Order: sequence, then C-alpha cells, then structure tokens
Amino acid sequence: MPSSLEALIYTLVPTSQTQETLRRELVSRCQGILSSYGPSNLERDLSQPVESIERRLLSKDPGGVDTLKFTNLVSRLSKQSVISKQTEIVSFLSAMSRTSSSSRPPTSLSRPTTSQSKSRQPSIRTPTLPVPPPLPSAAGKSKAELLKEWRRSKGQTPISEVQLLRDAIYLLQGISGTYIKFSQEENDDRIVFLDDPDHTVSASTKVLIHRLAELGYLYRRVDSFVREREAVNTVGMIEQSLCHYLQSQLNDYYRLIAVLETQLNAATTEDSNESGLSLKRLDVWVNEWRLRMRMMSVCVEGAKEAHGGALVNLIHSYTENGDPFVRTFTHQLLEGVSRPFFTTLHKWLFSGELYDPFSEFFVSVDSSIGPSHHSHPSSLPGGIGDHSDVGFGSGVLGDADDFGSKDAGIKLWESKYQFKETMLPLFVGGASGKKIFSTGRSLNFIRYSCHDSEWVSTREKMNEFHGSLQYSDISGLERSIDSAYRLASDRLFEVFIAKFKLLDHLSALRNYLLLGYGDFADQLMETLGPSLSKSANTLYRHNLTATLESAIRSSNAQRDSPDVLRRLDARMLEYSHGEIGWDVFTLEYKVDAPIDTVLDNLALEGYLKLFRHLWQMKRIEKTLDRGWMRVTSGAKTFIRAPDLEPEWHKIRIQMAEMVHFIRQLEAYCRLEVIECSWAVLIDFLNKREGDLDSIIEAHRTYMERLLKKIFLWNPRTGKEELVLNMVKDAFATILMYREATDNFYNFTLSEAARHDQLADIERGVYTGKVPESTQNASDLTARLHEYGTLFKDKIQMMVQHLQVHPDLDCRFLAIRLSFSDYYKKPDRR
Repeated sequence: MPSSLEALIYTLVPTSQTQETLRRELVSRCQGILSSYGPSNLERDLSQPVESIERRLLSKDPGGVDTLKFTNLVSRLSKQSVISKQTEIVSFLSAMSRTSSSSRPPTSLSRPTTSQSKSRQPSIRTPTLPVPPPLPSAAGKSKAELLKEWRRSKGQTPISEVQLLRDAIYLLQGISGTYIKFSQEENDDRIVFLDDPDHTVSASTKVLIHRLAELGYLYRRVDSFVREREAVNTVGMIEQSLCHYLQSQLNDYYRLIAVLETQLNAATTEDSNESGLSLKRLDVWVNEWRLRMRMMSVCVEGAKEAHGGALVNLIHSYTENGDPFVRTFTHQLLEGVSRPFFTTLHKWLFSGELYDPFSEFFVSVDSSIGPSHHSHPSSLPGGIGDHSDVGFGSGVLGDADDFGSKDAGIKLWESKYQFKETMLPLFVGGASGKKIFSTGRSLNFIRYSCHDSEWVSTREKMNEFHGSLQYSDISGLERSIDSAYRLASDRLFEVFIAKFKLLDHLSALRNYLLLGYGDFADQLMETLGPSLSKSANTLYRHNLTATLESAIRSSNAQRDSPDVLRRLDARMLEYSHGEIGWDVFTLEYKVDAPIDTVLDNLALEGYLKLFRHLWQMKRIEKTLDRGWMRVTSGAKTFIRAPDLEPEWHKIRIQMAEMVHFIRQLEAYCRLEVIECSWAVLIDFLNKREGDLDSIIEAHRTYMERLLKKIFLWNPRTGKEELVLNMVKDAFATILMYREATDNFYNFTLSEAARHDQLADIERGVYTGKVPESTQNASDLTARLHEYGTLFKDKIQMMVQHLQVHPDLDCRFLAIRLSFSDYYKKPDRR
C-alpha cells in the first residue's frame, strides 16, 4: 500500500518528489485517513462531502463551470455499482486536494482571473488617479458565513461547533455540559443554554440541540428504571428479563457514545464543517437510537403499572404497529422478555407444576388448599358381609371418617388453581389459554390427587410432541398445547373410568337411589313397609341397615361389587314430632376422593331428593296395588251385601284412575327422563372428549335434567314448584282415599256378616245375636266421594298446567295422563 499511496501523492502533488518532509507528512496523513473508521451501524452520506467540495469550487469559480463538471463526475460515480465505498473515495480525494493546495508555493495560491474579469478592467490606465484598496466582496460566501461576519461585527461570539458537540455528547449521556445544562429543578427535564453576548447559540442550533437532548432525557429515564429495579429484591422474573434486555441495549448505546467521543477528539484540530462529526451528522446517526429509546421508555412507563403477563401484553400490543422498525424492535424485545413466561409455561404444561413466586403467570394457586392424599377405595376396610354397631356399617358403608372430607375433591379441583385472564398474553389466545390451564391442572390432579403411578409415562409421551416454546414459534406453541391437552385429557378419563370405576358408581346411584333395580326396591319396601308406618322415634338405624342387607341379598343387587355395596347405607333424616318412618327414611351412597370431584355434595343432595320423591311414588304404587288386590279378591264378599255393590263399582273406577295416573307418572320418570338422560351421559363418557371440567359439567347437566323433569319444575318465577306441589297433593289424596277404602271394606265385611246372620235366622238357624251397625254407610261413601272428587280436580288442574308447560316432555306427560281428553276442562256454557 505505501508504494501505491506514494505514487498517488506524486501524481497529485509533484513537489513532494523533491521535498522529503512534505512527502512523509502527506503519507502519514493519508494513512491516518484510511485507518480511521466510524461506527459500524452508521453509514456516511455521499451528499455531505459533495456539498463541501461544491462550496469550495464555488468560492474559487463563481461562474460554476468547475462545479458543473464536478457534479457530472459525481453522477457518473454514483452509477458505478461496482464501487462500494463511494463516500470514502470522495472524502479521500477532497482531503488530498486540500493538502496539495496548502503545500503549493505561495505563487500558485493566487486564483487566476477569468476572461470576464479581464474584460471589465479599463484598457487605458490613468496614472494620475489613485487606485482604491480592494474591498471584501460577498460573492461566493454562504449565508452562514455572512451571518457569522455580521455577529462578529455586533460583538456576538458564537460557541464553536466542537464545544457544542462536546456538550451534546454529554447530553446524550444525561449529563449537563459546559454551555448546555439540564434543569436542576425536580421533575423538570428542560435544558438551559448559557446564552450571553460572549457565548451565543443560534435558534436553529438550539432546535437541533433539543432533538439531541430528547435522547439524553429518555436515556436517564430508562437507566433510572434499571437501577431502581436492581436495588429491589421483589422484582418479578419477567421484569428482570426486561431490565436485562434494557441493560444490553444501554451497553450498545455506551459503545456508540465511546465511538462518538473518539471521533470528536480526532476532529478537534480540524474545521468542524469539514470533519467527520457535526451536530447535523450526530442527529442523523442517533436517529435510530432515538426510536429505540422511545420504545424502551414506553415499556418502562408501562412496567410501573403492569407486571407479569400484563406487561407482556403491553409490549405485544406494539407488534401491530405499521412502522417496520418498531415492529422488529418489539419482536426482539418480546423474545427476551417472554423467556421466564415460557419457562413457567413449560413446567405447567408438561409437568403440572407451577413455579410462579411473583404471581406473573396467568394461573394462580391457593397454597392453603394442599393436595389431598386419600386411599384408593379398594383399600378401604370392610365388606358387604361385615357387621358393626353402625348397621351394615363397614359392611354396607363404614363410618364417614373412612372417606375424605366433605367436598374435598371438588374444592381441590375448582379452588386450588384459578385462571387469571388479565395475565394471559394476547399471542397465546383465550382458547389456548383455557387448554393450558386445563392441561396443567389435569396433570397436577392426576399426580397428587389420583396418585397415578403412570403419570410419568404420560409426561414422556408429551415430551415426544413438544418442541422449544418460544415467542418466535407461535404455531409450534399451539401444536404443543393441543398435543399436551389431548394426552392429559385421555389419561384423566382413563384414570377415572378404569382405575376409580366412575361408571360403576354412577350405575350404583342409578340402580339404588333412582330405584333402577325394581326387585330390590320391591323387596326393600315389603320388608320396611310395616316399620316405616310407625312413628319416626321408634326406628333404629341398625334395624334399617339390617333390613337393607336382607333386601340386597334377596335381589339381583347381591351381584354388584363389594366396593359398591359397602358404600350404600340406610339412615333417617332429622325428624320432628308426629312424623312417621316414611317421612324420614332415605338411602345414602358415600364416595371418597377423587370420585367426590364429580359426585360432590351438591350432586348427592340431588340424588337424595330424587330418591325421596321416587320412593314416595313407589309407596303410592304399592299401596294402590294392595288396595286393588283387596278389592278384586273381596268380590265374593261384596255379593253378600248387594246394597253396597254400586259403591264398590265406583271405587274400582276411581282406583283404576289412580293406578293409571301413578303408572304413567312412573313410566315418564323412568323411560323418558332417567333412561334418556343416562344414555346421553354414557355417550359422552364413551367419547372421552374434554377434561375433568367436561365430566363434571356433563354430570351436572344430567342431574339438572333429572331434577327439572322429574319434579316438573317450571322456569317461571313464582311457579317453579307449582306442579310438584299438585303431585304431592295427589299422592296425599290417594293415601287418604286408600284409607277410606279400607274403612269401607271393613264396613262391608261387617255388613256381609250381619246379612249372613239374618239369613240364618230366616232359615231357622240361630247363630247368635245380630249386631247392630255402628257406622253409617252414607258417611263412608261421602268421604270416598269427597276424596275421589278432590283427586280428579287435582289431576285436572295438573294436566292443564302441564299442557302449557315450557318443557316438551312435560307436555307429552299431559297427553299421556289425558289421552282421551278425560281431564279436559269442562265448557261452562
């Protein structure tokens, strides 16, 4: 390079061949120019050295001929795509021309006069006239130079650009300079100029300084935020990541300041207009950093009021900006800030563990509700054949203490982990957020509540599907979420159905509490009927459980698994004075964790209500069956009392009407409600879609359908239990009618016996004194007629309400009860 450089110097400055000192000076200066470099991310503009050369040419040649040639050469140079460093070449040639012009002999410094100037000189000089001294001409001077001359004439000394550059670099660091300072007042970020007659700053320069000072103000805000967070121990991990990213950006900013200071120190001996650094160039070079600092300042302000996922949402909202720079910077910022979020997400999604010490994740945990460790139901002591002082006790079901606490499972599932939508990042989405929440909660529940020893294999399957979770791969994140959700849900269904026999428990509730086992219900009612007709305070639980055990062993229920039978128990509700056993008797089915997550206390209360209603219905059916058998079997007796035969005919018609009502009501409850609802529930469980929430919701829908349809609830306010109360009144009327029928039956027997004695006397056979009738038949028949009419009115009113019921099945029940319009409201006309 030295030989090429010297050849170039010899060509441009011929006198350097004979002057060794000049040659060494030019070689040294050229090597310094070639070795100097600016910041890598700031490209010098070609127009700056071109403008400098054009001003110099105009000062030498006001006619503009040389300037026009130079402009033509520059345009041709700019079209050469092969030459990459055009700006450096022009700057180098400009520096060399200045050096060569300064090294020429003094005789060569005089500018040659042009022909135009020669023509203006007079051809004949008058020696007697004195020649005036030449005045300074304003031709070829820029407006800035003229302004400087005017200020000097006024005694106003402007601050040099080098000094302003020095203060401007101080401002970029948030430090006050010599002539430009930040305001010392609190919460006042204005800049103050040391503006006096000896040190003046032009208005345009002040505007430029203000633009540069904005970057220093933003730097102070970002740097202050980072330092404040470093001094606090309770800063969240996402906020720590934000501070780390901001600090890395500030480090790059410090490198820029160092490069600018280096260039400023190198240019102090040169003319500020011709050096590589000026206020305008500085403003151009830091423009990108101004945008960066603005974005960082916005994030800093948002971090003061938001944290965790909300802070990620705030940053993510700027990705929709139309400015490519803002969009790119925000993506880079999110890539770094979201790493703690994805680390927490990975542990939650694939292990069911939540590590969130600063509450930044969109899943919160209630540490007061710890994981419950319950034994598997099959490991519980007792069996169907064991007896204790609590009835079937450990046999039918042990003490309640053998099972988990009340609603422990559902409380753990619904209350331990909560979904915080405000912390959910927008790039995740609401649907994916719900899946993430469900997946982690399912894995945690399988691991700690179900004590599933095979959950490790489930996690290994998940590891085969998931990749690296990061912001730059949102589509991969969605695929990982879907795969994890599907695997966790499948395992949860498998644990509940295969391991904990959820279907067996649901079937047991259907068969026992909903009286699905007809032979068991009949046997239990036959054996318990006499006892339940007594006062409630004469019943004992051990007698009830013993009767329950005998009913199980004498029916097909004995083929059920011991684990199911040991959960079944008979007990009495709290009773008041005057109540009988029918009012307080009930069956109970007890469950433990984790089955109590699905069969929670609310669901079991619903089963209890349904059992009492269906049990009462079964009682009415059995009562009518026994009454009908008595009426039909006593037909021969009624012949001996022919005067009562018309009344018995009415009784048979009325009882047939009651039997039709109760059997249609039972068929509706059994076939159209219970069996149809059961089919829907089983179909859902066989599909195995969704998570534990889906199972709970499906069972609650099943229970809600049973309660609404069996109890004939009306959704209208104030009329919810109107039809149900009519059904209960009809049941009470049937029992009263049945009692009145028994009384009339006894009266008929006594009348038949009295007629037989009278017939014997007529035949001359004395069989004793003929008893007189103690009862009046008209009173008995009036009571029968009253109860029959009351029952018909109740059913007629019930059918009218069912015909306008919002539920379609209830309207069909009205058709079944009155298929021939028997209960149609009579026309008053």
